[in-house]
Amino acid sequence: EIMQQEIRPLLAVDIIEQLHRQFAMLSGGRGKDGAPIITFPEYSGFSELPDEDFLNVVTYLTSIPSLDAASIGFVIIIDRRKDKWSSVKASLTRIAGAFPGNLQLVLVLRPSRFFQRAIADIGIKLHRDDFKMKIVMLNSLSDLHGYVDKGQLTCELGGHLEYCHSQWIHHRTAIENFAVTVKTTAQMLQKFGTDLAETELPNDVQCTKDLLTAHNDKHNKLKDELKLALKQGTTLLGCIKEQAAKSESHKLNPDEMENQTTVERLLAQLDETENAFEQFWSKHHLKLEQCLQLRHFEQDFREVKVSLDGLMDTLTSLSDIGDCVTRVEHLLKELKVLEEKAQAMLEKAQLHALHGDQLIQSNHYAVDSIRPKCVELRRVCDDFSNEAKKKTDILSKSLQIHRGIDKVNQWCESGVYLLASQAVDKCQSQEGAESALADIECFLETAVENQLTELKNIHNQYEVVLSEDVKANVLKALKRLDDVQEMFEKRHMSLKKLSAKQTRPVQPVAPRPESSPKRPSLKNPSRTAGAQQPLARRASDNSNSGRQPAEADPNKKKNIRKAKGGIKIEVMHEASQGGSTHVLVSNETEESLSNRRRHIMTELIETERLYVEELQSIMEGYFAELDNSELSHLIPPSLENKRDVLFGNLPEISEFHNRTFLRELENCAEKPELVGTCFLKRKEELQVYEKYCQNKPRSEVLWRQCGDSLFFQECQKKLDHKLSLDAYLLKPVQRITKYQLMLKEMLKCNKGEGTAELEEALATMLDIIKSVNDSMHQIAITGFEGSLSELGKLLMQGSFNVWTDHKKGHSKVKDLARFKPMQRHLFLYNKMLLFCKKREETTDGHEKTPSYSFKHSLKMSAVGITENVKGDIKKFEVWYNGREEVYIIQASSMDVKNMWVSEIRKVLTGQLQACREASQLHQKISENIYGAPMRNVRKMALRQSDSSSPETGFRRTNPSPNMRQKQ
Repeated sequence: EIMQQEIRPLLAVDIIEQLHRQFAMLSGGRGKDGAPIITFPEYSGFSELPDEDFLNVVTYLTSIPSLDAASIGFVIIIDRRKDKWSSVKASLTRIAGAFPGNLQLVLVLRPSRFFQRAIADIGIKLHRDDFKMKIVMLNSLSDLHGYVDKGQLTCELGGHLEYCHSQWIHHRTAIENFAVTVKTTAQMLQKFGTDLAETELPNDVQCTKDLLTAHNDKHNKLKDELKLALKQGTTLLGCIKEQAAKSESHKLNPDEMENQTTVERLLAQLDETENAFEQFWSKHHLKLEQCLQLRHFEQDFREVKVSLDGLMDTLTSLSDIGDCVTRVEHLLKELKVLEEKAQAMLEKAQLHALHGDQLIQSNHYAVDSIRPKCVELRRVCDDFSNEAKKKTDILSKSLQIHRGIDKVNQWCESGVYLLASQAVDKCQSQEGAESALADIECFLETAVENQLTELKNIHNQYEVVLSEDVKANVLKALKRLDDVQEMFEKRHMSLKKLSAKQTRPVQPVAPRPESSPKRPSLKNPSRTAGAQQPLARRASDNSNSGRQPAEADPNKKKNIRKAKGGIKIEVMHEASQGGSTHVLVSNETEESLSNRRRHIMTELIETERLYVEELQSIMEGYFAELDNSELSHLIPPSLENKRDVLFGNLPEISEFHNRTFLRELENCAEKPELVGTCFLKRKEELQVYEKYCQNKPRSEVLWRQCGDSLFFQECQKKLDHKLSLDAYLLKPVQRITKYQLMLKEMLKCNKGEGTAELEEALATMLDIIKSVNDSMHQIAITGFEGSLSELGKLLMQGSFNVWTDHKKGHSKVKDLARFKPMQRHLFLYNKMLLFCKKREETTDGHEKTPSYSFKHSLKMSAVGITENVKGDIKKFEVWYNGREEVYIIQASSMDVKNMWVSEIRKVLTGQLQACREASQLHQKISENIYGAPMRNVRKMALRQSDSSSPETGFRRTNPSPNMRQKQ
């Protein structure tokens, strides 16, 4: 009932002070019909009680009995035996006016003194109707006992009902506190249950963990509150029952019985609330745990899915087309490594799918979300396995095909070499012919042993899965096999004929050389000798180089004639008499050039792959190991925080070649003539070598300090490298110089498409090498006050003999300077010309490292040039500020001089053009501002520009005054 009340009822604790006054009390007694008895004992200050206090106490006392007892009506006993009629009247008046309950009977013990009793009798007769309630005036306790049983009265009223007012207040306070506690606890549980029901489940693991922890903490706190309430109620019930246990004869009065019932009811209600809450909590807790399981499952699913997708992308990007055995074996190795790497992730995915099945079997609430993810994981695993199996099958078949192609090509090359190595003059004898025939037959038997015809069967069997390129290579190899076999058949027939001719009798005739039609004339003995010599030489060359004999030596031009179609024909005389003429056709036209281009391109790609592998081994085996905590104790102190000094921008170079340049070169494998476009397209990226080479001296100094440390020895041991790191750090310098050699070779055998691009690419690579070389010299400049980067681009650098001839200074000094040259290293920039002195320093017994000590500089805006100087064609003049300073510069050759003069002329011309554009712009601005040309200002500006303009700097030897003015 208390829990259902929205308005807080009046409690004992609220009127505790008024209750302790004991001007009214509920002893627990009952009337004959069970009506509750409220006693108003003797209280001298009753008339002085505030109405509010009286009303609160009476209202509280009438609220204690049960509704059934209260409905019978209350019996009020007013004890005024020692008081006056006025007190009796006041009490009756107050009760009649403020009693809140159903009043059945009022019993008044009238005053015992005679006079007051008489007044009371008269007064009650006069005012009975005013009170509007049933009042009985009693003279003594015996009269009272006639209305109420002694067992329902306290000892003060002649009864034997045990009653202690302070104990009654204590019990009432405890019961009411317990009731409030039960109500508060129930409300807390209800609110927590509402919060749980309204809580939205989080979408990530951490938030779900936090929510589960928070709800567990709240639940545990409420459990503690319940335990305290149960303990409080149990203790209170024990105190109430203790009253009945005092003696066997003692019985609880109805109020005490009702108190006991109330506490028992509250305890039962608390227990029911706890059970209901625990049932709800167990369901909610299960859902939270399942939510956490789901979030873990989803998170693991995403991680596994991303990893599997990455592996699948890697597998898909892995080529299943190889152009040679080595490439196919490398692809198979990569595929095997990828499968081994993916094995752990595939197992993890399968376990995760199995975990999802377990969640489904455990009646998880999110079955519809878990089941598709399990299906997806198994699908991705199957796709990866099937794709890997498919690629393995294709690569295995491709490997078998390429091995067959290599076997055919090797057999053909050996066969061609055998045919070329058979000397024709030795075959003229029966023994020589039979020996050559035996060699051919023996070699033809190896074709059967090597199962060369199996290549065709394999091709027919696997044709569906092979790429077009592989098919083309197979057909090409089979055609070559047919051609070589046809050559062997012809040679076989020829040798058989020669052998048959030898068996017939021959009439020996001594021929005369001068009249024999079969022999060439001896008028040109050198040509005749030259016709026999190259064959033997070429055979020996073929035996050394392994090249086909059909390729003629370009240096041996005496025995080669070019036909109109461009085919080189070589006539080899097999015999002086009776011999047949054997003609070899060497296709030195487009097919031969194409083969050479392919050979050069193959070498470029293979060396590029090797270069990329070496760079990656450095990055993984040295660069990355500097971050390995297991090797940190081996790193020398001199290397700390200097990784960028030792390696420079090697990571950038490695990334460029691995991800970009190698792939673009591989795309040109079938069209080598287009390789020039690759270099032109990537000329900006290739500039990274300049930065690397600039850092190389610093790297070498650092390596000399720490190269013998245990760290590098351990890394080299892990990589199984025969050479130390410094040898590999030299690879980029070697590689950038290798490209221009490859391009030169490619140009030699390319006459058609792509020639212009190849020439431009070669010029670009030479320019890059020059820039790298120039920058290596530039970083060695010392003593220059200022920033070299502000001088513009470094255009030229080189060493010269320099004489000075200045207007200022002592005449002897001028004469001395004129005859004694200075060794100077010049650096030409866009904005300045630097004069430096070259110095070479030896450090720690290593090779000398040059440095350039700055001596002098000339601003290009005030420089003039005289291209020719009398007495030496390799000299030219550079003069400054109207020939106040003149520098006579002697180059090492005319080519060097011409290059420098040309570059200086370009700089001065560019400055002149810039001055003209600035003057025109200034004139336009002036006209826009002032509305008319400012002639005077312009003339002054032109005079000033003429005094310092580079236009006056172009001079020839000893120009005339008129010519100088014209210039």
